[in-house]
Amino acid sequence: MLRGDTVFLRALEAEDLRFLYDIENDASVWGLASDTLTPISHYSLQRYLDAAAADFYEVRQLRLVICTQADGGAVGTVDVFNFEPHHRRAAVGIMVQQAHRRAGYAAEALRLLLDYARRTLRLHQLYCTVAASNQPSLRLFRRAGFRRVGLRQQWLNTDSGWQDAVEMQCVLTGE
Repeated sequence: MLRGDTVFLRALEAEDLRFLYDIENDASVWGLASDTLTPISHYSLQRYLDAAAADFYEVRQLRLVICTQADGGAVGTVDVFNFEPHHRRAAVGIMVQQAHRRAGYAAEALRLLLDYARRTLRLHQLYCTVAASNQPSLRLFRRAGFRRVGLRQQWLNTDSGWQDAVEMQCVLTGE
């Protein structure tokens, strides 16, 4: 378990099914925080949970649950995915439930993840894609040490039309 002052990150557990169901089926972030545009079933999520304990180097992804130190309640997830072992890089995504946003949980979770990626996973860099209109996420990643490296025009097809996507990266090691 990775612990900070206000949150800790932990592995997925079988009892996270309902929590994951709620996060994955939040239509307000479809097309922005995920590639899905359709609801995900309990059955599909159960199968995902059954495989979640697989080795990071084998499945090339990792999802951790963001929990508050105060009561241990789950408030979001942070994902490392598209891991490329040779280049020691991976993508990162973070999602905090609407009711828990603007409390600093995402910033601390991202800080914990960056340290874990550097020290334990021994990654050289993390990168992310953020909708250009998502100013809170852009600020979050910028403050965590990510820098803008590109712009993909009309990259995201959303309910409000095509949106540009900002590409960001954070180099973790000096090698």
